[in-house]
Amino acid sequence: MKCTTKFAALFFVAFRYLFGKKHRGAHYLFGAAGGIALSLIPIMATLIVADGMIRGITDRFLELGTGHIQVRQIDFSSSEALSIDIAAPVLADYPGVRGVWNEVDGIGIVLGTKGKTGATIRAISPSFWKDKGSLLYLKTLSGEAALEDSGDVLLGTELAKKVGAETGKPLRIMSVRTLNDGRKVPRTMRFNVRGIVASGYHEIDSMWCLISYEDGKRLLDGNDSEPYLIVKIDDPYKKVDEFAMTLTNSMQGFFYALTWKQVQPLQYSSYEQTRQILLFIMAFIVLIAAVNVSSAVSMLVIERQRDIAVLKAFGTGQNGITFIFLTGSLLTAISGGLTGTAAGLFFGSRINEIIRGLESFINFWTKLFGKNAIQILDPGFYLETIPIVIHWPTVGGIGIFTIFCAIAASALPACRAGKTKPVELLRKAP
Repeated sequence: MKCTTKFAALFFVAFRYLFGKKHRGAHYLFGAAGGIALSLIPIMATLIVADGMIRGITDRFLELGTGHIQVRQIDFSSSEALSIDIAAPVLADYPGVRGVWNEVDGIGIVLGTKGKTGATIRAISPSFWKDKGSLLYLKTLSGEAALEDSGDVLLGTELAKKVGAETGKPLRIMSVRTLNDGRKVPRTMRFNVRGIVASGYHEIDSMWCLISYEDGKRLLDGNDSEPYLIVKIDDPYKKVDEFAMTLTNSMQGFFYALTWKQVQPLQYSSYEQTRQILLFIMAFIVLIAAVNVSSAVSMLVIERQRDIAVLKAFGTGQNGITFIFLTGSLLTAISGGLTGTAAGLFFGSRINEIIRGLESFINFWTKLFGKNAIQILDPGFYLETIPIVIHWPTVGGIGIFTIFCAIAASALPACRAGKTKPVELLRKAP
């Protein structure tokens, strides 16, 4: 009980140092708390924007491109291998599966009225483009995003511009066929442009040529193009690895499942590495703010030398004095951390409104000077709207790291204050 009362008294002294009168030294800690808050505001806002951009880009690729899981044949080249088509209806009834579609990809040349260009040919079950995830991210610019009839084709908007394709007009697609003797000969099929679509990314829209799965099996050579299944599940982020492993085990060695992380490992690992670099830079900003806490505690020790001498004269030990200033740095870090985190989350969660407002302000002046309007987030290269994603474990980790750095930085001046003798303090005190 006595020990608890003693620590409560020491905590009260530390609390008064932070929230006491400014002319008695509290302004040092308030300044350090303000520095922590100012450093955390851009950190939290940047974290929300980075996580939102990564999630938005990843969601778009998952829903329009790779799918959540891909199922492939173990021995595609063997004549005794089971067809991938027989696995589709089985997986469609699997618990937690949202949809299953056949796909085969290849490289070809699209020949239009204005020229020709290379393209990535995606031959997929037509119902894929009616899935809610596909409808959410695929924008139809003309015609309709449907492959209901044989010979229908959907073109990315940039690809359509290159070859001069128009909705309702014919075009040809050429691929290469491998004969039994190893020779390669061209194969050309005639298609009708059913629609021109946009995925939101220039790179994809300049390469995508979408046809039905049945047309793809005729156009693309089976020796070079491996058919597979695209699987979408209820949640592609939680336990997707376990789900893919369960699918692989249930298919008795004929097929295997790959998660979206395994299908495009370099692309998604680059996103994670970018995020880690951002966190590393943020750590340096926090360290700089922690140095301010150390300076503030040092100045506070000088300012409160007479108080330290009186406390020691009344029996407060070295550890007690050190505890007071460490507690002061703790309260400083907590108050600054909570303020900066709250403000950063507020601004980060309204980043889309801030960007729109900034665009309106800039475009107001550009119009006055006869300049063209600008768009900060060009939907052809970036997300038109940034999803708001708050990763609470990371937010909490940054807060804990801030408190740790503040205490560690103030440990040295706090220990020095505890070791100083009362007589020396009274002699030096103003």
